[in-house]
Amino acid sequence: MPTHTLSPAQPLTLAALATMLADGRPVQLGDDAKQQIAACHAYLHQRLAHDDQPIYGINTGFGSLYNVGIAPEERAQLQVNLMMSHACGTGAEVPQHLVRLMLFLKAQSLSYGHSGVQVASVERLVAMYNRELLPVVYEQGSLGASGDLAPLAHLCLPLLGLGEVNYQGYRLAAADAMSLFSWEPIALQAKEGLALLNGTQFMLAYAVDGVLRAQRLANAADVIGALSTEAFGGCDDPFNENLHRIRPHAGQVTVARRLRELLTGSELQTQPRHAVQDPYSFRCQPQVHGASRDALAYVAQVVETECNSVTDNPNIFPDEDLILSGGNFHGQPLALALDHLAVAVAELGSISERRTYQLISGQRGLPTYLVAEPGLNSGLMIPQYTAAGIVSQNKQLCTPASVDSIVSSNGQEDHVSMGANAATKSRRVLDNVEQVLGIELLTAVQALAFRRPGRTSAALERVVQAFGEEVKFVVRDRVLYPDLHKAAAFVRTFDWQ
Repeated sequence: MPTHTLSPAQPLTLAALATMLADGRPVQLGDDAKQQIAACHAYLHQRLAHDDQPIYGINTGFGSLYNVGIAPEERAQLQVNLMMSHACGTGAEVPQHLVRLMLFLKAQSLSYGHSGVQVASVERLVAMYNRELLPVVYEQGSLGASGDLAPLAHLCLPLLGLGEVNYQGYRLAAADAMSLFSWEPIALQAKEGLALLNGTQFMLAYAVDGVLRAQRLANAADVIGALSTEAFGGCDDPFNENLHRIRPHAGQVTVARRLRELLTGSELQTQPRHAVQDPYSFRCQPQVHGASRDALAYVAQVVETECNSVTDNPNIFPDEDLILSGGNFHGQPLALALDHLAVAVAELGSISERRTYQLISGQRGLPTYLVAEPGLNSGLMIPQYTAAGIVSQNKQLCTPASVDSIVSSNGQEDHVSMGANAATKSRRVLDNVEQVLGIELLTAVQALAFRRPGRTSAALERVVQAFGEEVKFVVRDRVLYPDLHKAAAFVRTFDWQ
């Protein structure tokens, strides 16, 4: 398997990152990265040896304690104290695949050589990533401003032999896990604790995972929406290229083209039309799905930029003989993007639930609730209730986190992004929309059976066949929750094109 090399000369793309995560390839620190990290570290310590000017977080305290000087012999302990005192995470554990992504992204940010860390510290993060030695990190505790302080403290405690890790299905004390590899704790030097804790890697891991999932959901929504259009007896005129040529939003044009391609060769489109116009949830798919795609394109651009950024503080510029205290740790770019992602994905779910409702409502020759003998059987009545409840919850989750701010650190940190809350909310929205689209898929495939012997396109028949291997036609009432769970899993794992 090829190895991914962390190199300042090779910008990281989301596409490359998606490939790396999918095939599980190992990571290594490039020689150029090692050289830049080592040069920055040497510059910092040379500067400290000859200059006693205050440098935030290196020879001073943190936050509102920035005016408290730290003696040279206490600077290493300052960094250890920072790591321990800031590990204040609560709530649910961060999923392990996201913790692993956090390790990678933290190493990526440090690899540019503007953070003053030792090469050994970055190599330990890479080794933990490769061996899947995954720190126990908690979802709550970050304001998304001075970096994701609490989550990153938990992520990096194991470098000191502190905290806990998950390894091969076991939860272990970090010190015990390190002994498996004969690893010694890293002896932190000036600035290292601050470099490890400052940064946006908690938010960013959720954002990377979220945008990749959202892009798949956008593809799924187009395919499932096309299936619903066929099952409802809908018309393909609203997807005609001429309509979208005169309102050429990129996402709208893309979705209209995809819908045309998905419906090409369908026998059902040649049958007599049921109505002059279809409801908006069918007719306006290019406009609604397309707007979500455009929003996701913006989110992807922000996320990719952040993946190639240095987000700790202060930052060190050896060539310019500068150490600058700034605000690159502030999560506002990600907070806004994550809120935008949640809204964009929620809209895919909102219009999906409306198509589900139309399909079960007894219109256009379809039986009410898509089952024989409605009354005796409730059929697919209640899956739509479930979808409606989820869509309502998404509306609540889409209240933006990024418009909130709570003052911290005695007023020194007086505007925070709340990007960590935006991150965890967006993940819940993604989970919810997978289920909503699964319910629509279940409903559309059930409805399509009542259009037989008419056939849809080859592309859509492939989806129907694959889904039918997981979820069987509902002949009469049965316990449906296993089918709903299978439908969500299908949406999550199927190779949507």
